[in-house]
Amino acid sequence: MDSKVRSLLSLCQKAGFLVTGEETSEKALRSKKAKLVIVSEDASENTKKKFSQKSFYYKVPYVEYGNREELGACLGKGGRVTLVLTDAGFADKLLKMLT
Repeated sequence: MDSKVRSLLSLCQKAGFLVTGEETSEKALRSKKAKLVIVSEDASENTKKKFSQKSFYYKVPYVEYGNREELGACLGKGGRVTLVLTDAGFADKLLKMLT
């Protein structure tokens, strides 16, 4: 995982613009607060499909990146399968780094 991506995700969490976990990620999508959805590459196909479809429906960019342990480690937590950024500035910057 790129160190710049790790740093930006960590900063985003500290600023309070990052939501993790399936239920809270879905809630952020439904409430239209989500600006970017990141799902780990080792997530189940069902999870990938669910978040891909929800992201398409709510017109939110969707990216598969890293594995669950890497995503959790950059946040100082255990494995995380889904991350949702709720700030447009952070989301745009991260999306440019990932694509």
